[in-house]
Parts: sequence; C-alpha cells; structure tokens
Amino acid sequence: MRHLLTPDLRLKNIFEINTDQLVKLGIKGIITDMDNTLVPWSDWIVYPNLAEWFSELKQKGFKLVIVSNNSRDRGGRLARELDIPAIWYAVKPRRGAFKKALAIMQLEPDEVAVVGDQIFTDVLGGNRLGLFTIHVEPISEKEFIWTKLMRILERLVFKNHRKKNTRRK
Repeated sequence: MRHLLTPDLRLKNIFEINTDQLVKLGIKGIITDMDNTLVPWSDWIVYPNLAEWFSELKQKGFKLVIVSNNSRDRGGRLARELDIPAIWYAVKPRRGAFKKALAIMQLEPDEVAVVGDQIFTDVLGGNRLGLFTIHVEPISEKEFIWTKLMRILERLVFKNHRKKNTRRK
C-alpha cells in the first residue's frame, strides 16, 4: 500500500515541473487537479502565470485534462478560459475519471502524468493506474474540512518516506 501513496516526484508547485524531463520519460499528457493545485481552493480565476503555463504545455504538444472532485459550477469557467477538457465530480481516487481522461487524450497510462496536491486522491488515484504521479504543495491553507483532516494523515505518510524524493528513476 505504501508505494501507492508515494508520488514519483514531489515539487513545490506546478511551475517547477520540468517538461523536458517528462518528455524524456515518454509523457505526452498531463491530468491535473484543480483546487489548491492550479488555483486556491476558494478561487477559480485564471491568473496570467497559470494561463502562460498551460499555453506553454500546449505549445510543447502536451495533451491536458483537468480532473476534479469539485463541481462544474465551480470549475467550469476555469476550464473554459484555459480551453482544456475537464471531468467534474471525479470521485478520486477511484479510477473511472482517470480512465475517462486517458480516453479523452487517447493516451496509455505510461504516457500520462497526474499532478495534484493530495496523496489520498491525486497520487493514490494516479498510482492505481500506473500514471507518473507528481505531488505539489497546496497553494492555500484554506480547504474543505475533509481535506484538512486528510492532511494530518498525509503528514504521517510523508514523514515515513521523507528520505526519498522520487519513487521511480
């Protein structure tokens, strides 16, 4: 079970993702979480640096999908403004939404990275399908109450495998 909770890579934020490294690993698509990964939990504004990051990913040929446990009402505007397909009410870490994202991108699991701020949704869900998982620190401390409780468990998990930054080489 421990390996399912271990991300392949841990970074401070999405802007630290080295796309050249992803290309070398054969990654052609990125599934990203929304809340506290792309924007603060209480926000859905497309900030210029976020729009630029997505534009660069598109220019480099990456296929992109937002997969969120949140609602279309809350995140739809963000996805529309970024012109990126999105899957709402994903019920992560269940595999269904991740499989839908793979179908949208027409890619295999070993060609896709998943980026998110939560171990028990984004990392676990991605690892269950064999995706390359990237954990980023949450943008904001403001979160859904359930997520705040899960952060306590996340700290315990990270404490147990703090020695390594990556699972795969």
